Amino acid sequence: MKNIVMAILLAGLFFARPLQADPDSQMELVDLRSGQTFRLAEQGRMLAGYRIILVGEHHTAASHHQAQLAVIQTLVAAGQKVAVGMEMFRRDSQPSLDDWSAGKLDASSFEEVYRDNWNYPWPLYQPILEYARENRLAILGLNVPRGVTRQVAREGFSSLSAQERQDLPFVTCDVSEDYMAYIKKAYGAHGHGQMNFNHFCEAQLVWDKAMAANALRFLEDHPSHVIVVLAGSGHARKGGIPSQLKAMSSLAHLVILPEVPGAIDQESLDHEDADFLIRSF
Repeated sequence: MKNIVMAILLAGLFFARPLQADPDSQMELVDLRSGQTFRLAEQGRMLAGYRIILVGEHHTAASHHQAQLAVIQTLVAAGQKVAVGMEMFRRDSQPSLDDWSAGKLDASSFEEVYRDNWNYPWPLYQPILEYARENRLAILGLNVPRGVTRQVAREGFSSLSAQERQDLPFVTCDVSEDYMAYIKKAYGAHGHGQMNFNHFCEAQLVWDKAMAANALRFLEDHPSHVIVVLAGSGHARKGGIPSQLKAMSSLAHLVILPEVPGAIDQESLDHEDADFLIRSF
């Protein structure tokens, strides 16, 4: 397996106010198994063959959010019932997300909900969220309360109360060798100092497992829908959320990562990391 380049959880790219994506744009999908390249706009039928499509991102990269929006638009254009699952929102914010999608919550009020959930600039995600509202697409909060991940990172999963663990799958730091190597690089790159590594690993797995479980819970209740999961590329790569999906369900899922030359590209990743790269011109 090719070397996994650490840069996936770090968001150090310059951002600008994003433009509205267009499914008829020149965005391309690169198949990491065959090396073939396809126009995204022509792949609606292929994408529709999966119940869960994970599209990664560097949080501050506007082009990544444009790519995510283009995937959503391509599925809508193909006639699919699409839900947008987002790392950026906690599950306890679901009533506000439902009101936004239904047109019952004004923009300024919803922006406050967004800022309570996520620290990155609103304009980066605004086009996706506005498109979902305009097209009445369900938006799903996939994440856990921030206090839960802080507690796990400090004292481990076993330190959570019964109430805190109520909707969470059981978590241990039990991952593949490749994903363990990735987590160790993330641990070192984030400068966590004296934080217990096992606790840090369990915190990562809390995110991955909870987001997988919340996506599957929605699909159980909405069997005709496709979910596009938007998450950091570290969570979206196959060792992260997809590994948990595979352990919990047989539903078909697909992983798409935005290309970052020198970090996330055909030289640094292969089919064991993702199914497709997405690039735009």
